[in-house]
Amino acid sequence: MGKSYRDLVAWQKSMDLVTAIYQVSASFPKDELYGLTSQLRRAAVSVPSNIAEGQGRRGIAEFRHFLHLASGSLMELETQVLIAERLCYLSSEAANEVLRSSAELGRVLNGLLNSLKPAS
Repeated sequence: MGKSYRDLVAWQKSMDLVTAIYQVSASFPKDELYGLTSQLRRAAVSVPSNIAEGQGRRGIAEFRHFLHLASGSLMELETQVLIAERLCYLSSEAANEVLRSSAELGRVLNGLLNSLKPAS
């Protein structure tokens, strides 16, 4: 685990996703600023934050724990994107693009988790 968290593809992709979420949520209604907008942005920020925190921990078990938290935040984010689409805050095209990026990140996170499994 000698790499910096910034070298991890999962962290890099999650940072791109945060940027996309901030961009698409900028047009949400102002009365959602402390509601869905905030929830969506916090879930997005949580993903790279948990990856970074986990990588900075001492052991692989702790790193895996934080990667699981990042995965949970990713699922939360996907749910909130679908809610925003249903409420017509996001177009289907924008929602699908974010969900595509999220699914790709999910695959990368799963690959990273699998690479950290103890040898049998």
